[in-house]
Amino acid sequence: MDLQKVAPRSAAFELAGLLDSPEIAALVSELESTRWTGRPGYPIRAMVGMALAKSMYVIPTWTRTARLVAEHAALRAALGCEDATPSEWACYRFAAKLRAYKPLLDSCIAAVLDRLREANPGMGENIAIDGSDLPAYANGQRFVSKNGRERALSEYSDPDASWGHRSAVSTRKGGGYYGYKVHAAVDTLTGLPMAWTVETAKAAETTFALGLLDAVRERGFAVATAIMARAMTTARSTTAAWTVASAPSRRFGRPRLSSAATTLRASASTESGPSPEPTTSGRPPSGAARPATASRSRCGSRPTGCTR
Repeated sequence: MDLQKVAPRSAAFELAGLLDSPEIAALVSELESTRWTGRPGYPIRAMVGMALAKSMYVIPTWTRTARLVAEHAALRAALGCEDATPSEWACYRFAAKLRAYKPLLDSCIAAVLDRLREANPGMGENIAIDGSDLPAYANGQRFVSKNGRERALSEYSDPDASWGHRSAVSTRKGGGYYGYKVHAAVDTLTGLPMAWTVETAKAAETTFALGLLDAVRERGFAVATAIMARAMTTARSTTAAWTVASAPSRRFGRPRLSSAATTLRASASTESGPSPEPTTSGRPPSGAARPATASRSRCGSRPTGCTR
């Protein structure tokens, strides 16, 4: 059967569509109202487009983003800056401005999520919570030199970063890294992030799981189940998802559960029925069948056919 193949739209076309959307247009208009003195500089629409291009192409630095846009005629046309491309210094200043006017950015993100919820009725019912490494461009060595003195806190170029551990991915080896970690709650239906936070690298995902769950519910999504990385194997092999609220207590005590987590726990317990009583000795409960084990040979751990 012959199927018509349509070429995917280019990133420049997608970027132009995002800039023309009502949510981004409202953000551009609100940011333009904050300009009241000084040189006009680059257009706000072009600067917002630079931030979107950095995210779409997954570029780690503004320097590489400005270089890409300067060499890409279609991107310059989409941003409306054919004559003068924004420099990396202008991009860094605009990033600082976005942090200063964070409420405007949060309202734009909330409007985008509201529109996505209307277009996807089942969005937000099943979410996955996990953390991703975000290395810092800084020297995180503890000592100034080999066998030298210990580095003072004021000598770190990025004092908010810390050492953490990341797993191996593809050809990249796992191990320690210096930087941050992005904790995100992602919708399993669309693959879009619902809530996120950036923390130091040594912070664990379980510390922010319930907070991310509450943030998703506060944005109007009806969360039914939430899975985390350690339960992905169970979620793939069975049809039931592991809820964050029904996670076992940690070593240093049971975490405080929010109202959203308490609701999930109640719904999970009513659907699955009473759970078996836990045992502290590690032995199976009374009346349980002993698991089948392989019979041990007379020679113990010696190879088959050995002689004493």
